[in-house]
Amino acid sequence: MAKSSWTRVAVLALPCVLAASLWQMDLSRAQRPSEKSGARADAGYNGPMNKVLVKDYDPISNLVVAEHHPAKAKFPAIDVHVHPTAQTPQDVAAMVKAMDEAGVETAVLLTGAVGERFDRLAELFLKPYPGRFMLYCGMDVRNAVIEAADFPQKVAAELERCYRVGARGVGEVTDKGRGFGAGTFADPDALLPRDKRLFVDDRRLDAFWQKCAELKMPVNLHIADHPSAWQPDDEHQERSPSFQRYNQHGLDVPSHGEMIRRFHTLLDRHPKTTFVAVHFSNLGHDFAQLSKALDRFPNLNVDLSARAYEFGRQPFTAPAFFAKYKDRILYGSDQGVTVEMWRSWWRILETRDEFIKGPAGWPLYGMGLPDDVLEQVYRGNAKRLLNWEKAGM
Repeated sequence: MAKSSWTRVAVLALPCVLAASLWQMDLSRAQRPSEKSGARADAGYNGPMNKVLVKDYDPISNLVVAEHHPAKAKFPAIDVHVHPTAQTPQDVAAMVKAMDEAGVETAVLLTGAVGERFDRLAELFLKPYPGRFMLYCGMDVRNAVIEAADFPQKVAAELERCYRVGARGVGEVTDKGRGFGAGTFADPDALLPRDKRLFVDDRRLDAFWQKCAELKMPVNLHIADHPSAWQPDDEHQERSPSFQRYNQHGLDVPSHGEMIRRFHTLLDRHPKTTFVAVHFSNLGHDFAQLSKALDRFPNLNVDLSARAYEFGRQPFTAPAFFAKYKDRILYGSDQGVTVEMWRSWWRILETRDEFIKGPAGWPLYGMGLPDDVLEQVYRGNAKRLLNWEKAGM
């Protein structure tokens, strides 16, 4: 190559060589400890917060936002998801007092009880306070031999007996994948083999569901669970440690999706039975999927109980969903009975408050539902769907 050509190459390459040299100097400087930063910056933060456990993390927000705390529900509410804890007439009187203060007209008690236990509860609640309580019974799987030829008739017969005593619905009956009667919390030692479990779509329960339709008894069903219950309880787990007693990850249970499909099989098979799927049918994390189910099954309704932490984090999607399905959503609490508990629900449903502290660590947002939606959710749907025939006590 001619000398002049080499000279031109050298001149053209010089800026690239200089740029590369400067980049190397910057990189070297960036990788050296800063003489001005000090030891703390080099080591990273190592203060008290590093010792705080996730379960104890309880930040106090510095946001200054408006707060509204309705003392009573805007419309007399019917709470369709209450678990009775009262044991004495005095306990019941205290419960009625709390209902009056919070604006709850009627509490639907999901006793899950049958036999003598249901009879005692009927005596305790229905006689002294007619109209204030509605009692639901359970599904009789006490020591049941589900393989027995007469099992379907026995479980339906106890349902009819409870109806005569005063039951006006069934619930809460639960199948999280462990079968009816398996309990609320995940317990690997209590798991039956799959072929011994009584799943929601078991044909041996057809007579039971048919009897519910015949007696006009709505069924409050808890099928599956929050999808996080099928995910590891590690650093990526969405729900806080307090929820992990429900975690089924690694257990021999059907998937969340399979349990929802089993439930839909039941809905399709028994179109004349009214079902109220508690906790938004455990699809509150996916309103698009829940919308498809509501559109497909006219006999499906949902309660919003214990899922404020789902719809409360969806300040745009959730109000639109409530407006569209205002005739299919029922108010329910599923929390310990106190005036403050009920008032916390009125705040998230009625106001537009922001950054409300939620039960799972997430900030929630009030939906400010319009009156036509609120009235249906609070009472209108319950008045239409539930069996209000007076109990013959």
